[in-house]
Amino acid sequence: MRRLLARLGALGLTGALLGLLLLAGAGWFYLQANPLGSPGRAVIVSVKYGDSLSRIADELSAAGVIHSSLAFRADLAVFGAPTVLPGSYEIAQNSSFGAVKSVLGAGPNVQVVDVVPGLTLHEVALQVAAASTPQFAESFLAEASAAAATSPYRPAASLEGLIGPGTYLITPSSTPGGLLARMRASFAELAQRVGFSPTSTVQGLSAYQLLIAASIVQKEGYYPANMPKVARVIYNRLARGGPLQMDATVLYALGRDGGLVSPAMLKTVSPYNTYLTAGLTPTPICTVSSEALSAVLHAPPGPWLYFTLVDKNGTMAFSSTFAQQLANERLAASRGIK
Repeated sequence: MRRLLARLGALGLTGALLGLLLLAGAGWFYLQANPLGSPGRAVIVSVKYGDSLSRIADELSAAGVIHSSLAFRADLAVFGAPTVLPGSYEIAQNSSFGAVKSVLGAGPNVQVVDVVPGLTLHEVALQVAAASTPQFAESFLAEASAAAATSPYRPAASLEGLIGPGTYLITPSSTPGGLLARMRASFAELAQRVGFSPTSTVQGLSAYQLLIAASIVQKEGYYPANMPKVARVIYNRLARGGPLQMDATVLYALGRDGGLVSPAMLKTVSPYNTYLTAGLTPTPICTVSSEALSAVLHAPPGPWLYFTLVDKNGTMAFSSTFAQQLANERLAASRGIK
């Protein structure tokens, strides 16, 4: 009888210990699923195509969104997992499992705006609208218009050309002003790299005029190898006093990006039509690269007044006489280049 009582006592103690362990485990799991304190700062977690839920749980844990990937995987196994699409998600650190699953299940909430050299501010705004909302894009353009008054480059009521190329993320916490500030900071970094500042001058051109020239170089030269000589052509034509006659400026006046310029287009009445209006355009015509900006700062000496594409690999031929230009155009035509 004593042995039986002792055995029953031992079993009772074991059961009590197991109960305590289960209670402690349940408490630990509850605190993992519903952490103490408020959600922390927002972080971005990226999900790649083919990522497993275990991999996603590890990424969330590493970013501080959750505290235990083990507990999160257990939650997914017991209570169900959302369908997680590839993309980027902005999620607060120290979030509950329910909040995390809600964000993941709604799909990526971080969108990308890729500003490449050659894009106009309007084209950037279209990307912003596609990545957010039309209202966000409208506010972005309004912020850009207002910010022009504070630019040290004294732009002509526009930040055209004064935003930097780069990849920008639009998250649920992004604001139009914040996005614009990042783009302006990117331009400032680019300018600093090439030694360009609001006090820069070359051949009598102010910094803003140099930026205008760089934007034309960007569109006309296209490839970095062509840009220095295109910059010299612009300087030579300005010195000559005649019109620049740059097709890219006519296309800008028409709201077009690329393509052939017809004789009818050349008659477009606009201050941006450099066939009808002498000198530079009133504003830059696009976002510039460091290569285009460097080209106007360090244009090589040379007598060139003309250039044309002569090879489909982007090679341009430069000439100092119209007769040479016509010969280069015939060469281009013979190679199927219009």
